[in-house]
Amino acid sequence: MRQVFGDTLYWVASLTPGDPWHAAALHAVASLEQFQLITTEEILDEFLTAYSGRGRFLRQQAVKAVRAAMGNSTVTVLPQSHQSFLAGLELYERRTDKAYSLTDCISMSVMSDRGLTDVLTNDHHFTQEGFNVLIHL
Repeated sequence: MRQVFGDTLYWVASLTPGDPWHAAALHAVASLEQFQLITTEEILDEFLTAYSGRGRFLRQQAVKAVRAAMGNSTVTVLPQSHQSFLAGLELYERRTDKAYSLTDCISMSVMSDRGLTDVLTNDHHFTQEGFNVLIHL
């Protein structure tokens, strides 16, 4: 089964109908048919942070989405670890010419380690590292 990495943009766009990427994210997922979604606890941390100040209802919806993802057999949530932090830090340190976040670097390291090429995002940083971005307007 095809494995696809889910970036923070995907999670936020999927949950928020008013998000400018909402329709594009749903279209990208629909075009994949069957796939295994891979993400990390670091991504889910960013996702929850995006809703932390947006009111009680959206905050609760974000928590429900994370709990649902963690209980979904088609979603693999990789745990945070000291090793994932160090791998991300190493890429962050090597790419001083880029504006990559540490979370992006952790994600890219995970993708490289697992041989993943496709990512549900529109973040051009992933393209710069040779990954295939799946969300387009």
